[in-house]
Amino acid sequence: MESSILKSTKKVLGLAEDYVAFDPDVTMHINAAFSILHQLGVGPTDGLTVEDESKSWADFSTNAAVLNLVKTYVYLKVRSLFDPPTMSYLVTAVDNQLKEYEWRLQVMAETTV
Repeated sequence: MESSILKSTKKVLGLAEDYVAFDPDVTMHINAAFSILHQLGVGPTDGLTVEDESKSWADFSTNAAVLNLVKTYVYLKVRSLFDPPTMSYLVTAVDNQLKEYEWRLQVMAETTV
């Protein structure tokens, strides 16, 4: 499994690792997702900013249970911002998934502190 946050997010978005044209867009959306997670109390106490492929998931958390949810949450959030679905029912489905992940991550953050 790829440990670089940027590389792994690009992979699930279907972008080639060496194709860097969309890196600024993808990193901006990753950082937006991390800001939301930070507000929910998830991740490093000072937050985390991705600027290139050097940041790894271990920089965000070493807790496997947290990372299992965070990776999917970040992907869904980035996908919804970078390449949103065109069908309204898909937008609703993704939004509902994001809300559920946010709730679960917040509960996890509150119960593991």
